[in-house]
Formats: sequence, C-alpha cells, structure tokens
Amino acid sequence: MADTTVEGAIKDVAVLIPCYNEAVTIAKVIDDFKRVLPDADIYVYDNNSTDDTGKIAAEHGAIVRTETRQGKGNVVRQMLRDIDAHYYIMVDGDDTYPAEAAVDLLKPLRAGQADMTVGDRLSNGTYGQENDRAFHGFGNNLVRFLIKLIYGFEFHDVMTGYRAFNRVFAKTMPVLSPGFEIETELSIHAVDKRWRITEVPIDYRDRPEGSESKLSTFSDGFKVLLTIMSLFKDYRPLALFSWISLVFFVLGLIAGIPVIVEYAQIGLVPRLPSALLAVALVFVGFMSLACGLILDTTVKGYRKEYELDVTSAYERYHRM
Repeated sequence: MADTTVEGAIKDVAVLIPCYNEAVTIAKVIDDFKRVLPDADIYVYDNNSTDDTGKIAAEHGAIVRTETRQGKGNVVRQMLRDIDAHYYIMVDGDDTYPAEAAVDLLKPLRAGQADMTVGDRLSNGTYGQENDRAFHGFGNNLVRFLIKLIYGFEFHDVMTGYRAFNRVFAKTMPVLSPGFEIETELSIHAVDKRWRITEVPIDYRDRPEGSESKLSTFSDGFKVLLTIMSLFKDYRPLALFSWISLVFFVLGLIAGIPVIVEYAQIGLVPRLPSALLAVALVFVGFMSLACGLILDTTVKGYRKEYELDVTSAYERYHRM
C-alpha cells in the first residue's frame, strides 16, 4: 500500500531494507540504523521469507511490508513506488554494511553535489579481506570493466548493495530488473542519464555465522552480464549495432577478397557460393547499421522525454 502522506509530512530519510530470510541479522541492522538515523523511517520489505524476518523487524520498530514477487529488483521497484522521502538509503539486511556510513552517504546528496551515492567496499580493501566467496571479486571487476568499456565511466564498486539517492532520482528510476541485477541497472541508468554520482569508501564485514548469501555466483552473474548487454542495446543502440555491422563487414571482406582477386586475374567468378556469401554478409552489415541508426533516433527521442520528466519531477518535489 502506497504512503498517503502530504508533502509537509514526508520524512527526510527513508531506509530501505529488502529482505529474504534474514532473521539472524535483521534486528541488529534495524537497531544500528535507528541509533545512527533516529529520525528516519526504516522500511523492511519481506520477500516471502520462510523464517521470522518480518516478525523480528516489526518487533524492532521497522515498518514491515510484504512483496510477493520474488527477487530483489521486484522489491526495490515496489519500495520506490510506495515510499516518499527526500532521501533514500538502500541497504541489505545481512549486516555486512555499517550503519555509520549512512551519514557520509547522505552528505553529498544534502549538499547538492550528487544524485546517487555508492558505498564503495573495494577501495580500502575490506571486501577482499572479509569476503571469501570464490569469483565474487572477479565478477565485480568484470562488470566494472564492461561498464567502463561500454559507457566510459569507472566505478570502483558497481555491485555494492549500499547506496543512497535523492527523491527525484528515486521517482524517475525505471526499475526493470527482477533480481540481483538491480545494482547493475541502477549504476548504468545513473551513468547513461548523466546523474551526478559520488562513491563513498565504506568498511565491509562478512556475514555473521548462521547467515547465508542468497546470491548465486554463476547464475546471478550471468543475469548481470545479460542485463549489461540488454541496457547497452536499449541505451546505446548505435554503438552496439555499429560493432555488429563492422563484424559482418569484416567477414564479408574475408569471404569476398579472394573472389575479387580471382576476377581481376581471370575475369571470371569460379567460386560463386563465396561471392554470394560475401554479398550477404555485407548486406547484413548494412542492415545492422541501419537498425542502429533508426534505434538511435528513437532513443534520443526518449532521452528528451526523460529530461522533461526529470525537470517536471524537480518542480513537483521542490528539490531544485
């Protein structure tokens, strides 16, 4: 159920905690944030937990709601729809992120220097020291490399679940990812739409004994890579289809140059299948380039509409 508070009653800060089976840690997470941000509203969205996550969260003073659509992305989408606040802090319920860092995450937002702040676990080395799960560091580095290669922005930590953003960013963020791809989507959206991003180094601690990660290194990692490519197609189609067309042009040249050389030497085309293949590959290359140009025009139109929506959101929420 969405909040019905009027503008004057909107909380300054809302802490968003998506949860699935975090009974071991949720009490401490809530207590820590109530101590650090005593005036903030703390929301726990229980994503079909089979333990007492929701019950424990309510007992410790959180506003508890249920999201039946499984997946972190689905939870975050509903949170941003339901909850009104001037600033949002999104954090996992596994007690791996220090509540004390929330103050530093909020500072650039309050100063008007950032629209989204990112809790960077990697710069100070605590993630590497605490996290012993194989391939997690490699996966983070791979995603960082791909985002830098495709979008030209270098994150130090793109997979962190500890972030903060202002109201306009939250209310204009189109969440499409259903699961753990949400962090990648938030990062790419912020880069593509030229939101101001500030990374804040934070300490990281591994999950306490008895708490288990819900992240599958390989299946969720594959979904993240698919999300990157899907958003690349959606946000920068001309770049993507230009690369595809270049591949087909090169393949066409590889198939066609021997045919051209033979024709120049003997005036005949003895290898007709190779000639037809070369023409087909070049034709597909031109078609790919044409698709990229058409989609790029469509995306530019969407960008203009989005910028107008953001301007309207600033006026509506009085956060100029």
